[in-house]
Amino acid sequence: MPTGKIIKALSGFYYVLDGKETIQCRGRGVFRKRNITPLVGDYVEYEAENDKEGYILSIDERKNDLIRPPVANIDQAVLVFSAAEPAFSTTLLDRFLVLIESKNIEPVICLTKMDLLNGSEELAQYVSDYRNIGYTVIETSSETFNGLEALAQHLNEKTSVFAGQSGVGKSSLLNAIRPDLALKTNEISNSLGRGKHTTRHVELIPAAGGLVADTPGFSSLDFDGIEIEELSSCFPEMAARSSSCKFRGCIHLNEPKCAVKKAVEEGEIPSYRYEHYLQFIEEIKERKPRY
Repeated sequence: MPTGKIIKALSGFYYVLDGKETIQCRGRGVFRKRNITPLVGDYVEYEAENDKEGYILSIDERKNDLIRPPVANIDQAVLVFSAAEPAFSTTLLDRFLVLIESKNIEPVICLTKMDLLNGSEELAQYVSDYRNIGYTVIETSSETFNGLEALAQHLNEKTSVFAGQSGVGKSSLLNAIRPDLALKTNEISNSLGRGKHTTRHVELIPAAGGLVADTPGFSSLDFDGIEIEELSSCFPEMAARSSSCKFRGCIHLNEPKCAVKKAVEEGEIPSYRYEHYLQFIEEIKERKPRY
């Protein structure tokens, strides 16, 4: 049976890329019975009745998946945040990072609209902090094209998902990398301070030698499925120090001789990162139990 990769899902159809050919497929009823939904990014086996229509027969095991947006087998997540309009938010960035880290997906932080700033010491400090933690941070501008070559190098030979707040310039970035796409973009609403959703479905787009998922964005940023005991592992600088805590299973709250709290006190871990960690713990505590 032929095999391929789902590169688009729209209105009940799955578009499977097999070499250079794309086959429009439907899912077999067996998937509904087993409560399985094929996702963009899935590697599948299919049969085609002709060169245009077919059916998906099986789905290979996924190395990871996201449900909102629905995409699977992602190599990295490019977290797109604007330097201005809307303003840069470490709280929102850390929320995205935790969700991505929990899925074992490599994050890349991409700052857009750098042309709107005439040098910001505060933003420069944040960039330094995240790089010191070990994150890749790329500063870009779709207007001046600065940083686009560095971003393109990170996209090469990888399947990437672009994620971020509405209006930060995800589609503008892709248009700058591949002008022929002409993806729709919208300006920021002055009254709301945020952009309107311009991407309506998930699709893998060839770009810079890789595949990029332009998505409608994360419809939920809740920490469903993440337990308190697991949260610090989603903060690399905390995970690296956990083994030095006195107590095994330390969650870095009130325990004595906690290596993480010591690092915060000594300025080795940015205080805002630890504050966000505490905030996220409270959210997890308040999460309604499921029965």
